[in-house]
Amino acid sequence: MSMMDWTKLLQPLRVGETSTRHEDGRSPFHKDQDRIIFSSAFRRLDRKTQVHPLSENDHVHNRLTHSLEVSCVGRSLGFRVAEGLKANNSSFPESITPGDVGAILQAACLAHDIGNPPYGHTGEDAIRHWFLDSQNAFLLDGLSDLEKADLRSFEGNAQGFRLVTQVEYHRFSGGMRLTQATLGTFLKYPWTVEHASASGAKANKFGCFQSEFSILKSIASDLGLIPQGVNSKGMTNKWCRHPLVYLMEIADDICYGLIDLEDGIEMGILRYSEVEAILKPLLVDEWHRYEVDFNSADNERRRLSMLRGKAMEKMVVAASQAFLDNETELLAGTLVGELSDHCPDVVRDVINNAKSLARERIFKDPRKTAIEVGAYSTLANLLTAFLEAAKELIETGLSTYRNSRVLEMMGPSAPQADWTLYQAYMRVLDYVAGMTDNYAADTAQQFSGYSPPGR
Repeated sequence: MSMMDWTKLLQPLRVGETSTRHEDGRSPFHKDQDRIIFSSAFRRLDRKTQVHPLSENDHVHNRLTHSLEVSCVGRSLGFRVAEGLKANNSSFPESITPGDVGAILQAACLAHDIGNPPYGHTGEDAIRHWFLDSQNAFLLDGLSDLEKADLRSFEGNAQGFRLVTQVEYHRFSGGMRLTQATLGTFLKYPWTVEHASASGAKANKFGCFQSEFSILKSIASDLGLIPQGVNSKGMTNKWCRHPLVYLMEIADDICYGLIDLEDGIEMGILRYSEVEAILKPLLVDEWHRYEVDFNSADNERRRLSMLRGKAMEKMVVAASQAFLDNETELLAGTLVGELSDHCPDVVRDVINNAKSLARERIFKDPRKTAIEVGAYSTLANLLTAFLEAAKELIETGLSTYRNSRVLEMMGPSAPQADWTLYQAYMRVLDYVAGMTDNYAADTAQQFSGYSPPGR
């Protein structure tokens, strides 16, 4: 049975480099964190939807606050797991500390949503919807089947991989130049669109566009990820996940599930008692110890913060132990399901029940739905303008005055006449997907006809 090796999985070698460089004061993995946090793409998450688009409530999460919270949970998971591995596993590299693994998880969690377009998952679907619309089919003429599939199945995870390896900092020369360990942990779906599942919870999920396939292949080889699928030409284009991906994913699930409910209370969609009923089973044996503190809170927001903190701690401990208990399967790339499936029933039930309540009550809230429906028109206006301009330039080598002005908005990222159509379209998606919710709405409105302020 093939097994991955921790020494390769945790290597600090960066994409595009052949040797590691020591830097006093911070490890290579802390440097990854700094590169992500100081990037403009990360900063723009402050104005991107987490669950509630264009919310005016300052207490409701956006993608930035969500990513920061996930990174804290991920760091705790990484530290605890590494302590266990070092205590029980002689093959774990001596040079890697628990703090290093915590930093790897923290960096990957910081970046886990960095490729999301405006309006979150609704924005992803709006982009797919536009490319699948038969009225826009003529714009795809000249693309290969796989290139068309990339666009029709647009995926924020693949856009995120493109962003950190290509777009930010060293543009199309390594991107952020993160370490292999961080990139492996970031890659939730180390495969291309041919292996995107057709149904289920992971429907349409893939982690790499055709444009970044060579980078994915190189990273998978360097990390020693195990091949799991080939394309029609017999070339490997699917690999098993890096084991630490499972920790990043459960950190996201823990925060997503609990924070969705917290925001639901803040927005007046849920009652505190409903959320407490979901979380209490985690703490039932120790409830008497915490109840005095809970009851001392002078409002429900503070009571919920205490409750959420205790619940998260319980889930972190359980998830860390589940990882250690299943290390062999994780290193073999054979773990079935998600890490939460291998946690105690009470932990799995809390995560699933939280997600279920969010789906039924929060995601269907009319205030949220109306804005999300509008997101389809917003992104359609933007895609139509930019992609038609790009196609004209690539096919004719020239641009009308209007289309030249459209492309000028993209600055140095604007397509060039000698590019392929796919290259040009991907640059357009870089630009549109990088927009914040507000900027996308404002730009689309101006494309429809400028209205002076106050009229």
